[in-house]
Amino acid sequence: MLASQIVSGIIFLIMFIVIISDKWERHIPALIGGAVMIVVVFLGMLHSVDAVMETLNLASIFTPHFWYPGPGASESFMGINWTTIFFIAGMMVMVEGMAKSGFFRWLCLLVAEWVHYRIVPLLVVFMLMSGFLAMFIDSITVILFLAAVTVELARLLKFNPVPVILAEIFCANLGGSATMCGDPPNIIIGTSLGYSFHDFITNTGVVAWIAMIVSVFFFVAMFAKRIRAVEKQQDPHLRDNVPHPKTAITNMSLFVKSTAIFLLSVVLLITHATTGLSVASIGALAAILTLIASGSMKEAKHIMKLVDWKTLGFFVGLFIVVGGLEQTHVLEVVASYIEKISGGNLTAILLIVLWLSAICSAIVDNIPFAATMVPVIKNIALSTGLDLDSMAWALALGTDIGGNGTPIGASANVVGVSVAEKEGYKVTWGEYCKYAIPATVLVLVICSAYLIIRYC
Repeated sequence: MLASQIVSGIIFLIMFIVIISDKWERHIPALIGGAVMIVVVFLGMLHSVDAVMETLNLASIFTPHFWYPGPGASESFMGINWTTIFFIAGMMVMVEGMAKSGFFRWLCLLVAEWVHYRIVPLLVVFMLMSGFLAMFIDSITVILFLAAVTVELARLLKFNPVPVILAEIFCANLGGSATMCGDPPNIIIGTSLGYSFHDFITNTGVVAWIAMIVSVFFFVAMFAKRIRAVEKQQDPHLRDNVPHPKTAITNMSLFVKSTAIFLLSVVLLITHATTGLSVASIGALAAILTLIASGSMKEAKHIMKLVDWKTLGFFVGLFIVVGGLEQTHVLEVVASYIEKISGGNLTAILLIVLWLSAICSAIVDNIPFAATMVPVIKNIALSTGLDLDSMAWALALGTDIGGNGTPIGASANVVGVSVAEKEGYKVTWGEYCKYAIPATVLVLVICSAYLIIRYC
């Protein structure tokens, strides 16, 4: 067993290092790592076909419980979390349908019109809109479209979009921490431990929006002086050049249908603990309805081509590698170490999980870290008898908020910075971290106080 633990740990570390190096697209090392884990560890060292079957977890897809676990039932699985895969895939299809209709550009232009294209109010409402949308739509998608419209408005109104984009990124990750479907780490945590949308919104959602208000004041204080200086020199007639929101809608029929599908999905997510539907069912339903609404087989195929299949492959490979660490009991060793240094004290464990998650997620992608830590906190709860729920909320907050710390900490950061640089607005590590690190530390302090007051 010791040899298999060492080998599985080495496979995991090599995969992680290659992902961090960013020399390969991240699905490649994840899938290769998963394949090596199956061949070398499961079959070569453990000689266990059962370990392979448990980790691949394909049989779970064909059970009624997978699609309809029932009201209040747990959706917890070992190995590949197919609930997460199906849900994210379904949301990707739905979002592509919404984007194709012009929904996101229309919404951004409409909000900009409401504040009369004034830059400081624009900063505030775009931050709040970024946080709100990220509660229901993947933060990567939110930033992709929000940053693009911000750049468009910046060119028309003659201001630097970088401060606004940095604030949008921060709020997207913060808003994503408020719900189960807002950020990939939360989807992993929620589906692995059987939490509902309501569980997240009443636990992480409370502190996320307290921190959101504080963050709005922080970024306005940081950028308002620069922005007002630009506004004083701005020609008021520039606002006449901004396109009307209605021009963003490319297909009114699809726009209406995709908006209705989005609202239906939100309602189903909010009520899924009551209805008994799994989030996999909700994702599949959203995808099917979107493809039907596209109007033709050709359009449906085009939407399917736009789905980020590489990210889904990344999740599959990642779950297999983490499954290897579970099968060889490596994660039990990690859990016992955290328990030892904390002395079995819940306050200490919550703070360790929160800040360790935050620091690691600022350096490496928060998705693999969350997937690795879920079984760790389960083992801590089993061995100490301490509350698993509070550890889960600490993990969710740490991975989501800590990912804000650097340009590579979360996928939304990479996308936002890439959009800005593609349009000619360079974002250096120094400029990013100058604002993101103090804001991240401020929010983590708020989260620390919240966790201690509420759960200890």
